[in-house]
Amino acid sequence: MQGKVVLVTGGAKRVGAAICRRLHAAGASMVVHYRSSAQEALALQDELHAQRADSVLCVQADLLDLPALPAMVDQAVQHFGRLDALVNNASSFYAMPLGEIAEQHWNDLIGTNLKAPLLLAQAAAAELRRRHGAIINIADIHAERPMQGHLLYSVAKAGLTALTRGLAQELAPQVRVNAVAPGVIIWPEGPEWADEERRRRIVAHTLLKREGEPEDIAKTVQFLLHDAPYITGQTISVDGGRSINL
Repeated sequence: MQGKVVLVTGGAKRVGAAICRRLHAAGASMVVHYRSSAQEALALQDELHAQRADSVLCVQADLLDLPALPAMVDQAVQHFGRLDALVNNASSFYAMPLGEIAEQHWNDLIGTNLKAPLLLAQAAAAELRRRHGAIINIADIHAERPMQGHLLYSVAKAGLTALTRGLAQELAPQVRVNAVAPGVIIWPEGPEWADEERRRRIVAHTLLKREGEPEDIAKTVQFLLHDAPYITGQTISVDGGRSINL
């Protein structure tokens, strides 16, 4: 991916950081978006700059701030002179069962998981068409099999998989659009996910009987960006077989 420029939302930590590290190691220059993780973003920038100078730009934005979305794309193009790929990784995630849903939850979960990826794709479309680029959306296996108590999140990710197919149609033939649907990769933050018994039960439903690693997602993103020129409109589950064994 030498000479390519990739924008990764939520790229400062967790899976996003793994994606940034892998694509950077493959030669890409990275635009690392973050909302509140400034310390992690700047540390990642320093780490990657130590490997290759002037190869990372950090951009801060709240994905619910709609004018900030095209501005992120503009910053990337102004800084590096091009944009070749967009990875919509950033996501809000928390339980919100039916009966407790308020407009603020809709705005947050639908906004970060579906609305922002759509508007970022729209903002980047002209540049990605020029570069014959690609978009990767980080979806979730629970787009197909909703998670109990996480109705809005599951609906948002289902919308993201539909968006993936729709964008593949809209942006063809110049731009490929695919999605990666993780399973158990990194446990969500929050005390409810610290229960070892709950974790054990979830892992037991994976065919491979183990958790995945952020690098598993990063490898799949790299494959779709660099090694899959005839794949578009697809969602690849990276879940150890969990989605077919629920």
